[in-house]
Amino acid sequence: MISTLLVANRGEIACRIFRTCRALGIATVAVYSDADADALHVREADTAVRLPGAAPADTYLRGDLVVRAARTAGADAVHPGYGFLSENAGFARAVQDAGLVWVGPPVKAIEMMASKTRAKELMAAAGMPLLAPVDPAQATAGDLPLLLKAAAGGGGRGMRVVRELGALPGEMAAATAEAASAFGDGEVFAEPYVERGRHVEVQIMADAHGTVWALGTRDCSLQRRHQKVIEEAPAPGLDDALRTRLHDAATAAARAVGYRGAGTVEFLVAADGRPYFLEMNTRLQVEHPVTEAVFGLDLVALQLSVAEGEPLPTTPPTPHGHAVEARLYAEDPARDWQPQTGALLTLDVPDEPGLRLDTGYTGGDTIGIHYDPMLAKVIAHAPTRAQAVRLLARALERTRIHGPVTNRELLVRSLRHPDFTGARPDTGFYDRHLDALTRTPGDNADRHLAALAAAAAHAARHPDAVGTSRFGGWRNLPSQPQIRRYRSEPDGAEHEIAYRTTRSGAIDAPGARILTATPGHVTVETDDGVTHLFRLATHHDRVHVDGATGTHTFTVLPRFTDPTERTEPGSLLAPMPGTVVRLADGLAPGTTVRAGQPLIWLEAMKMEHRILAPASGTLTALHAAPGLQVEVGALLAVVQDAQEEPTP
Repeated sequence: MISTLLVANRGEIACRIFRTCRALGIATVAVYSDADADALHVREADTAVRLPGAAPADTYLRGDLVVRAARTAGADAVHPGYGFLSENAGFARAVQDAGLVWVGPPVKAIEMMASKTRAKELMAAAGMPLLAPVDPAQATAGDLPLLLKAAAGGGGRGMRVVRELGALPGEMAAATAEAASAFGDGEVFAEPYVERGRHVEVQIMADAHGTVWALGTRDCSLQRRHQKVIEEAPAPGLDDALRTRLHDAATAAARAVGYRGAGTVEFLVAADGRPYFLEMNTRLQVEHPVTEAVFGLDLVALQLSVAEGEPLPTTPPTPHGHAVEARLYAEDPARDWQPQTGALLTLDVPDEPGLRLDTGYTGGDTIGIHYDPMLAKVIAHAPTRAQAVRLLARALERTRIHGPVTNRELLVRSLRHPDFTGARPDTGFYDRHLDALTRTPGDNADRHLAALAAAAAHAARHPDAVGTSRFGGWRNLPSQPQIRRYRSEPDGAEHEIAYRTTRSGAIDAPGARILTATPGHVTVETDDGVTHLFRLATHHDRVHVDGATGTHTFTVLPRFTDPTERTEPGSLLAPMPGTVVRLADGLAPGTTVRAGQPLIWLEAMKMEHRILAPASGTLTALHAAPGLQVEVGALLAVVQDAQEEPTP
């Protein structure tokens, strides 16, 4: 019986394994790098052991340090999680040589499936369909497109799609270097790239007594950079004959290598329905929760039971319903999926029946630069696929996330896209739809309303606020219009909010009025009679507004932009939108003016503002005239400093 388990991993998967251990009465040990000293998986473990350094190569990939940590902490078993050393046969052997229980498949099975090229040879001998390999040195234009893959890799690393023959040498070199860096093995192979194929996999669970379960199918076709984004079980749109064929092939693969524990056999299903073996992952998959939801199982508990030598029941449970999982990443899909770092101020996912959250973060944690940017996995389970997809999309929409940019909005839009809801996802989904899915809508009504809520919360927080301007003094009286300016993130669009605080304390704005306003909650009623509720949180100059359609993040901008900072000296610019009401007597090009002399009077917010000469000199241009309506930053006039040479 396992009494103390060390998880040779970090983040979400470590926390998930610890959860099962607590339910089973097993003590837990975490390992952590210096960058993870305050991480959630460290806080949740009973004991934690430091691995000095920050880079994975110095910490989580150092099997010798992990084994030493297990022995030092008194663990009697090691679970590798996924990634890092989870499919490293040498590490599995070292764990067992140290007298510890290895919660994973036999070393021999890992070795046989560790190389994708060797695994394909093994599966070909077992009669499984394969994509014909292509020798990169002999490839022709007729072989294109090609997919380059790291033989010892996973997670999309060391993978490249080649569509032009001239790009093949460079892509081979890049894939080889990436594979060597990520896995310590630079072997790369090539195979045909199947356009609009589906990534379908079968979850395997096997014991040491000859029982092998094929726990249904999963579809993992929605991928970015060959890494999965949305997964579901069962895979939709497969006929019974194909499902049976995939189950039988996966079971045969497990038996061929004497498998034990949890594993996954992955297939590529072409558009014509033909399946091809891709690889066998000898570990727990990131997407395992959708299988757990459908079958009512705890796969980690089964892994521990099998590692203790217990037999599985002869047959698995009967599946029920449909489950969908979305990976929430700190990344910006609109900017080439750039990872984002910084303080995660809030992470609050709705807790509703049918929803599950697996995460390695809580509000207040920091997202660093050293590891994968996945924040959490949100899983929905319901009787039908349509219901599960709807539940997950709405849960993500209601999730409060404050901090770095995330892919949350992309996930919501993906789940509601016709190509996905139509139950025919494929690996080219984001190639076709990313631009549309990340485009800021032309109608920004929701975002503008959220900005109004931010302005109302500011007014509630500063009921006696006054404003000043370097372009002459003015004071906002309660009955006068107020202006607040915001820049939305991540698109950078600017929003100018004009509102009026009446003497009774009510707040009105064009098209809407504020029913209630506190610094943390605002209720807005629009002219169509619809009431909108918002929750707000302010952190320094950023405001996070949570409403029915998601979270909007704004940066507070100066009340009025000072355009003079962006123009040549001597330019007189409108400091705010308004109307020119009069000019200084006799003002015309060629007039001599003195520094500080009022030249133009501008009416804005029912008050007159004087525009003063910035220096003594000559008025060389005049664009203002009484009655002219101007926007902020409009060029009104130009004064040539008397000490400067006239501009030709």
